[in-house]
Amino acid sequence: MIDAEPEEVCPRPQLVRQDWITLCGPWGFAFDDSDRGLAECWQHGADAFDRTIVVPYPPESELSGVHEPEPHAVVWYRREFDAPRPAPGQRLLLHFGAVDYRASVWVNGALVGTHEGGQTPFSFDITGVLGAGAQSIVVRAEDRPADVAQPRGKQDWRAEPHDIWYHRTTGIWQPVWAEVVPEVHLRELHWTPDLLRASVTCEGELSGPAATVRVVLRHDDEVLADQSVRVEDSAFRFDIAIPALRHGQDRNRLLWSPEHPALVDATVTVESGDGQVDEVASYLGLRDVGTADGRFLLNHLPYYPRMVLEQGYWPQSHLTAPDAKALRREVELVKELGFNGVRVHQKVEDPRFLYWCDRLGLLVWGETANAYEFGPTAVERLTREWLEILRRDRSHPCIVTWVPINESWGVPDIASSPSQEHFARSLYHLTKAVDPSRPVIGNDGWECPEADVYGVHDYAPTGSSLRSRYGDKATVTESLRAGRPGARRLVLGEPDPDRPVMLTEFGGLTYAEGENWFGYSTVADGEDLVHKLDDLVSAVLDSPALAGFCYTQLTDTEQERNGLLTADRTPKADPARIRAVLRKPTKALADDELRHLRENPAG
Repeated sequence: MIDAEPEEVCPRPQLVRQDWITLCGPWGFAFDDSDRGLAECWQHGADAFDRTIVVPYPPESELSGVHEPEPHAVVWYRREFDAPRPAPGQRLLLHFGAVDYRASVWVNGALVGTHEGGQTPFSFDITGVLGAGAQSIVVRAEDRPADVAQPRGKQDWRAEPHDIWYHRTTGIWQPVWAEVVPEVHLRELHWTPDLLRASVTCEGELSGPAATVRVVLRHDDEVLADQSVRVEDSAFRFDIAIPALRHGQDRNRLLWSPEHPALVDATVTVESGDGQVDEVASYLGLRDVGTADGRFLLNHLPYYPRMVLEQGYWPQSHLTAPDAKALRREVELVKELGFNGVRVHQKVEDPRFLYWCDRLGLLVWGETANAYEFGPTAVERLTREWLEILRRDRSHPCIVTWVPINESWGVPDIASSPSQEHFARSLYHLTKAVDPSRPVIGNDGWECPEADVYGVHDYAPTGSSLRSRYGDKATVTESLRAGRPGARRLVLGEPDPDRPVMLTEFGGLTYAEGENWFGYSTVADGEDLVHKLDDLVSAVLDSPALAGFCYTQLTDTEQERNGLLTADRTPKADPARIRAVLRKPTKALADDELRHLRENPAG
């Protein structure tokens, strides 16, 4: 599994069974602008489906075959497929990676379930509604552009993209697939490493109680652990000792980092009382993240994140990658440019992208799409979806920080509204309650009420401007207390001097092309881009008080022309020259011996 080709990577890469089938490809499709499909029972026939769409591409995109970017609040899909026939004691599960925003699913005319939340997966057991011959699946997706209490990220509510917002992504936009499972099977599987205790916590959920769960962990050909536990309830949690982690002079070979992305393969088997066995393949990374003394820590040592803002958007397919290879190539491009991490912006990325970040070694700040207004409905929607995101992604070693809110989106009056501040604080604490193993930023950019890292957004046009605000500890402290680089306070309350400070958005160097473009500072050509990039990045790296950065941004995206790459992923300047700028030493970690240790952990 670890060495799979991109096309072979399962849509759920950390809980893989051998026999799964894709349901992507041509589906019947229909717009339902007058919202009459339910009244006319479209779920029971094929007549209404007068178009063909290629799933999982959204209908607004070119690769979908529909390519109508105008707003359509309700869309329908239909497909027939030859389902694998479950044997006695088996079930057939139907999986959706993500459907934006509200989905209802029928199989052979029977409603099998609904789901709300455009960024997260859901599944249904369809065994009980299977019929003879081909099976029909019908999906109704509702995604209303005017509903600004709906978490939508950078999807525009206007008919045409403007400023920093892009075309909408409606309906199915991540893979649809199916698999046959035993009656008693794993529904969820989570891993939490603990380097200090030389152990890994295994958590999961079974479809039924009373089973034996066996976990075998391997690193290459070495068996690190082999443990069986009797589980009486459907939910389980137990610790697995990793004796090899206790060898202080040898454990670096097992530790995950961007420079040394070591992964541990896991085989998990479940045996119920009647002898049925479920077996899944998984993996994990042995690593620890945290903060101390104003620094970000990876495996208990100071580490300097050099990240880039990743919109995860392609011109021909929008929020969906054009193919499985593109997800791997995106990670490779980021590393080739000299970055060691990405901040996936206002989007929950495809799990296969996270797989390649795990596999190839790239830090990820996990974010989500935010709503645009505040109120009880928006609070409920974002909280519910955020919990599903944490459940889906918290076992990925690449994810090192959680960011539930960006730039006060959805809490526009947080500085003066106690209820909005309470909500942002509650998301911070809720995240820490679910996953205490990672730093959390309650609101990245400015107006931060609670955070383990202060993320600051500052699009100063020159390095001298950045030096004046972040050149040393005193200027950074003053900026946190009184500075307003985005015309807003950076921290709500008194800043903690021991918290790391990172410039998590800066740069935005832009080619001003045509009439409809957006950027922060303009450049004339590739030579000018490298020169100004060097000026800005050097100012950040020269600050002993900054603990890391995130440059805006990786690619041009719609009218945002501030990428280091064009929208089709062509570099605007020599990648080697960009890498030379980004990989300069930083004064924040001036100890050459320590820096060598971090960049060469196996040596």
